[in-house]
Amino acid sequence: MAWLKTDVEDAQWIQTLHSYGLLKGSFRPQGELVALRTLLRHRAQLLEHRAPHSLHMQKALLQMNIQLSQAVSDVMGLTGQKIIRSIVKGERNARLLAGFRDPGCKHSEEEIEKALIGTWREEHLYILKQSLELYDFYTEKVEACDEEVNRQYGMVRPDWVSGELPAIPDKKRNSHSKNAPKDAKEIREQLYRTPAPTARCGVNGVDLSLVDGMGVSLAQTVTMEVGSNVGEKFPTEKHFCAWLGLAPKHDITGGKVLSNRTLKTKNRAGQAFRLAANSVKKADCPFGVMYRRLRSRLGPAQATVATAHAIARVVYKMLTLAPHAHRPGGSVPGSAGEYKVEYDPLSVNEYQKQYEEQRVKYMRKRAAKLGYQLVPS
Repeated sequence: MAWLKTDVEDAQWIQTLHSYGLLKGSFRPQGELVALRTLLRHRAQLLEHRAPHSLHMQKALLQMNIQLSQAVSDVMGLTGQKIIRSIVKGERNARLLAGFRDPGCKHSEEEIEKALIGTWREEHLYILKQSLELYDFYTEKVEACDEEVNRQYGMVRPDWVSGELPAIPDKKRNSHSKNAPKDAKEIREQLYRTPAPTARCGVNGVDLSLVDGMGVSLAQTVTMEVGSNVGEKFPTEKHFCAWLGLAPKHDITGGKVLSNRTLKTKNRAGQAFRLAANSVKKADCPFGVMYRRLRSRLGPAQATVATAHAIARVVYKMLTLAPHAHRPGGSVPGSAGEYKVEYDPLSVNEYQKQYEEQRVKYMRKRAAKLGYQLVPS
């Protein structure tokens, strides 16, 4: 008689394995952050549902030979939204529509006017109108979700008093994201006062939004996905990066490496670090220099993962109870027993100097193995 596998027997087998300590529990952040994590995941889904309607508007315009996407960098930006809403209200004069140009737009009114000359077909105008209504509908739901998130923030350790926020560097003052919450400063304050349950009362947290490549939105996502003290669950940054899916998995047999690629994962925190790495591709910061150096040797895909790995290691140091302050490429001694540390980046020159020292050290080691000695010229 064939053995029939049932859910009851599976459950009993899992219980047996757990009783012998052979099963590891899955990661779960602090209980007070789970509700916020659920709301932020819902907010991300609302943004995903809203995005296709923006594409529908662009397609309707292109089918009428309206080349708005060529005249403005973002169709749903300030200039693009004013023009589309005026078209839906009945305006057809290209010159008047081009007058809605925002002062920050790169193209001139004459260039925008030429892009707005086309055929005004009723069926495409109808699609444009409905797509705009659906876009606004989801925008309202996102704003309502932001209000609920702010309300939920107030329920997380209401007795915790936040101190003064760290100053924003000049290079990050003008950075913005259209999907970021409107009250960015308030979100920064809430994240800054979201401590680990084991922290001493009266000590503030850290501001992840100051890390190069990360803004308020990504800092909020990472905090709610990994918790406010990752050191409780992950002993080292290597364990943390492996859980994020940013560390390569080495398949070795007989001393031969068969594969060392990173595994595919749907880890939301890992995706957030990849987005942070993408945003520093052209930035004048150590992470940007690192990405461009690795891209020339490994290609853009692997360079993105390696840069995300470096950013994740820095965030691990910031979200862990540690006696020393860490920063990319080096460390600065801190006071013993200090609760977390603020982001203290190296300058590009310091990073380049440390990288050159590492290369010289590596070359001396290789030369010594071959029986040679490096002599500076």
